[in-house]
Amino acid sequence: MTALHIAVVNQNVNLVRELIIRGGDVATPRVTGLYFRKRRGGLLYYGEHILSFACCVGNEEIVSMVIDAGANIRAQDYLGNTVLHILVLQPNKTIACQTLDLLLARDAEMDLALPLDMLPNYRGLTTFKMAAKEGNVVVFQHLVNRRRIVQWSLGSLTSSLYDMTEIDSWADDLSVLELIVGSQKKEARRMLDVTPIRQLVSLKWNLYGKHYFRLLMLLYLLYIGIFTLCCVYRPLKDAPENYTVSEHDATIRIQKTLEESYVTYEDHLRLVGEIISVLGALIILLLEIPDFLRVGAKRYFGQTALGGPFHVILIGYACVVVLLCVLRVSGMPGEMVLMAVSLVLGWCNVMYFARGFQMLGPYVIMIQKIIFGDLTKFIWLSIIVLIGFATALWMVYMTQDPESLPPYRSFPITLFSQFELSVGLVDLPVDHSLITPPIVHVLHCSFSVVSYILLLNLLIAMMSDTHWRVAQERDELWRTQVVATTLMLERRLPRCLWPRLGVCGLLYGLGERWYLRVEDRNDQSVQKIRRYVNAFSKEDDPAEEGEETEKSDISHSLVPAAPMTRHMARTRSNQKRKSLRGWQVIRRSTLGLEAEKEGHLDKQEVEFV
Repeated sequence: MTALHIAVVNQNVNLVRELIIRGGDVATPRVTGLYFRKRRGGLLYYGEHILSFACCVGNEEIVSMVIDAGANIRAQDYLGNTVLHILVLQPNKTIACQTLDLLLARDAEMDLALPLDMLPNYRGLTTFKMAAKEGNVVVFQHLVNRRRIVQWSLGSLTSSLYDMTEIDSWADDLSVLELIVGSQKKEARRMLDVTPIRQLVSLKWNLYGKHYFRLLMLLYLLYIGIFTLCCVYRPLKDAPENYTVSEHDATIRIQKTLEESYVTYEDHLRLVGEIISVLGALIILLLEIPDFLRVGAKRYFGQTALGGPFHVILIGYACVVVLLCVLRVSGMPGEMVLMAVSLVLGWCNVMYFARGFQMLGPYVIMIQKIIFGDLTKFIWLSIIVLIGFATALWMVYMTQDPESLPPYRSFPITLFSQFELSVGLVDLPVDHSLITPPIVHVLHCSFSVVSYILLLNLLIAMMSDTHWRVAQERDELWRTQVVATTLMLERRLPRCLWPRLGVCGLLYGLGERWYLRVEDRNDQSVQKIRRYVNAFSKEDDPAEEGEETEKSDISHSLVPAAPMTRHMARTRSNQKRKSLRGWQVIRRSTLGLEAEKEGHLDKQEVEFV
């Protein structure tokens, strides 16, 4: 770190000017320490160059001074991030937007072919895409508004053309929609409510996605129905008289050989269904494997929006069906077990199509969260308890006659009997007519207390807590699933079945970019009420809060702490300014001066065409 870096961070304008006059280099020096790099849990990421430090601090005079001294606006750090990328990651959104406008204005003076905000980093993310991935709604909306072209305005109505470059996934494999769906951050999902993303997603889903997805559901139901019929009418024959070797074996029918399986007309009809089943399984594998390789196992199987466990179920089903075909052709035993597993997996996957319906989609998300969250933890605890008590009981019953108490005739049966007892499927399997050691009663009483009173009630409490937490965001997750489904269909369907939405800029003399026309209505009464709420909000101003946090981090990491009295005086002055600002808002509204431009976070009533 150079002296210029420290002077810039401390916003010492005079020292920065003096260092530049004395020949300080503003373009070459770079901060390379690990503390200043982007990392998990890091408190400071201002990039490496002096200009990026100046922009993150937000002092316009210093930024202009550094640029005039020869700093490169397009300089990139070790991640390929430009100054605009770094501004997206800063907590103070207001300063970031103001500095972003200044940099874009200075960059436009150079008249280069590729604008600064279109310059990607080493991961292929432009400033626009990074704002979407990080969930920075303020900067993202600000960049959207910069690209917006107003066609006409009539009173409170405004017709605008929104640039779909980098947003629409039709011609971009790393579009904003893909980044929002694949992001792990909750804030990124809020981008789906931003104009024009909300209108674009709604058009894609209502015009094409919804109908194709429901057609796909009908095809899958037909397919799984055919597979089920093939399993129900699988080729069986009567077992020979000497087939059973135990009096407890009640088998009366066995699997036919390959030569005996396809003789009659019904056998040939079943053969057609079996061929359809195997071809369907192969098609599923061919469709799923490329997406798995493209996204990665962790995101593909673990992310709710992308399908999560349903991909595991579907791939598992397809693999079992292919293995079932191998067993049938080779004549090996074990077909019955694979059929049972494949039927369960195939029909459970039908729940995946619930995401296409607003009534069912959010509840499937709730079930998914509970199963792979609370229920998984409960199963691990239950397994530990079951093994312990089942082993203890088997120590007693292994010395008894197996016929006297069938639920405890072997260790596996004992384990399963304890499981049935733990979930209340059977009564207590104790025969009081037999002499039973006292330890058995102690073990059963202890198991009842641990299993019924402790574990089951713990599961109920955990599920209630999960239900409450997921209910706050289940609709948001469902909308994200709809977007992910729309993108999946768009990738897999031919272009002729999914035309591009919007209008080409050539029709308006705007080049070859595509635009989406949106009509906005600004309701002044709603905006007035919103100003009242913002004026008298008890929470701190986010911009001031971010600024104070930023300055606090800098002071703790780079310079000695300021006196407490100065901090208290600044806090009181901020409160006074907030109070005065609130009364100014009311005065403007009372005098009818509320026709001001609203911030980029104001929501609008939108009617799109």
